[in-house]
Amino acid sequence: MKVTITSILLKSPFHFFSLSYQAMGILKQTKKSEAVQVKAKGLWTLHYTMSLWKNEEDLKAFALSGNHLKAMKASKNIAKSISTYTYDADQLPDWKTAKSLLKEKGKHLHF
Repeated sequence: MKVTITSILLKSPFHFFSLSYQAMGILKQTKKSEAVQVKAKGLWTLHYTMSLWKNEEDLKAFALSGNHLKAMKASKNIAKSISTYTYDADQLPDWKTAKSLLKEKGKHLHF
């Protein structure tokens, strides 16, 4: 199975409203997807998600379509940076481990 961990650092607290709107659409898409498990948390300008997928094909089908794709295209307008890390595992990590993995091994995009 595949785990994906993501963080987004917003340009300002005012972008939280745009992020929340996009997240609602992504949540609807997630419920119709092949995701095994999804978790999210965040405060103020820093937000995290992690998701568990049966395989890479299901993960890519989700990430590259629908509301998630729209949000990725719009992310440079609201984000200072986005980090992602995907790896093989049978379950989601705890948040402390997820944040550490993302920091140490993630791909970091800065806008």
